[in-house]
Order: sequence, then structure tokens, then C-alpha cells
Amino acid sequence: MIDSHHHFWKYQADEFGWVTDEMAVLRQDFLPQHLEDAIAGTGVDGVITVQAKQALAETEWLLDLAAQNSLIEGVVGWVPLKDPSLGAILDRLKSNAHFRGVREILQGASDAEFFDCPEFHRGIRELTLRGIPYDLLIFHHQLDSAMRFVDEHPNQRFILDHIAKPEIGNVFAEQWAKKIRELANRKNVFCKFSGVATEVRESAWDVKLIRPYFETVLEAFGCDRLLFGSDWPVCLLRTDYRRWISAVRELCAPLSVDECKAIFSETARTAYVLSPASVPAIPSD
Repeated sequence: MIDSHHHFWKYQADEFGWVTDEMAVLRQDFLPQHLEDAIAGTGVDGVITVQAKQALAETEWLLDLAAQNSLIEGVVGWVPLKDPSLGAILDRLKSNAHFRGVREILQGASDAEFFDCPEFHRGIRELTLRGIPYDLLIFHHQLDSAMRFVDEHPNQRFILDHIAKPEIGNVFAEQWAKKIRELANRKNVFCKFSGVATEVRESAWDVKLIRPYFETVLEAFGCDRLLFGSDWPVCLLRTDYRRWISAVRELCAPLSVDECKAIFSETARTAYVLSPASVPAIPSD
């Protein structure tokens, strides 16, 4: 099994300003040995490590961790996508077998800063030229802008993080569902079922509450474009690792063995080109 989304960090208050007093559980180091303890007995034997800071130094550090830990199958790092020298940076990083993708923290950013920025689009084209996937981190209200952006790059493989972070409550987010279905019509977009528990606005969550969100992305993207992710350690704000993976297993219970295998491992291998080494073609209608 592959966890397609988690983070490592050495906590420093000045570098993690987004960690508020209410998030005190995150004010500590989270390193490979801590993740190994969290996943013990869950069946997870491979992970995709995703950037948490917008710093090239962190990307290099994560790649070093991957070289030392067989659990880490790939790293989705940060690179300066607007930098004129991006091509050279990507070529250097791509020589590392663990470098499998790029992410920028777009959630809450203005369209002018990224989606309507020519330099940002140029950077995405550099990724496309090299077959490097791009993780799309947005809030649900950015879905229209994200679709317009994706349409500018039909040959780029995108992986939507955290099902676009809808506000999850007792009233189902119909507008989010409508936009998710529209986004899923773009066959070059994959979706991670991750970071969901932390978007629950109720005092507690259970499988019944999140089931409509799972069923929506499953129907929209299908098993071959849907990935399991934990968002550990951020998930600790609302759940522990075992409870989350147990919940997703319960959601997947009606599916076939092959469909479950896709969600829990094979789609991640395709999306991040973990194996085989060749770059897969973008699915067509």
C-alpha cells in the first residue's frame, strides 16, 4: 500500500507560522521514525513525501531522507516555478530517482499571483516538457480558476490534493460536488482522498459524514484516478493514522479487490511514475 500524501518537518516556530495555538500537536518534529511508528501494522509499505515549506533547501532535505529510508518511494518538492533558471533546477533534481513531482501552496492565493501569472504558466510548461507531475493545492472556492488553469496545460499531469478542501458538515457541499465533476472531465487530473477529516466543521466526524464526499470523487474520477493519502501529521488535528486508514477501508468495502488495489497503490504508481520508469500518456476520452 502507498500513502500518496504525508509530510516531514523539523519544527521551528518562525518557519511554521500557520501552526496556531489550536494546532499545538503539530509543534514538534515529524521524521521517518515517527511515521514508521504511525503506520506499523496498517499495511502501508510505501509513501510519497510532500513539501511543507516553499524552499528548495527543504526539497533537497526530503530527497536526502528518501535516500536513507526505503519507505519513501517519491518526493513531491517545491521549486521556484517562476524562476527563469527553472529548467536547469529541474534537470538537476530529476537526476534523483526519488524526485517525482512538484507542489506550490496555491490555497488562498490570488489568481494574479499564480493562475493568471505568465511566469507561473511558463514554469508549468517546463514540468510538462520533463513529464513531472504537479500537485494542485487549492481551496474549493478556487475550482473555477483551477479548471481554467488546467485547460491551459492539457498535456500536464495534475494531482488534486485533499479533494479541493470542501467545508464538510451535515449539509452536503453541492456546489463543490458540481465543480469536482467538471474538473474530473479533464482526464489529465488525478485526485487524492486525503486531508478530509481536517475539513470537517462538525465537532466530530465519522464514516457516514464523509461518505458522500468519497462517493462523489470516486464517481467523478474513478478508481484509476483516485489515490489514498493520509496527510499525516496534519491529520492529527482531527484523527490518528489508524482511524483514517480504517475509515477509507470501510468506504472502499463495496469495491472489488482490483478497485481497492488501484486506490491504495496502483493509481499512485501511475500518477507519480513510480513504476515502470517510463512516463505514462495522459488518458484520452
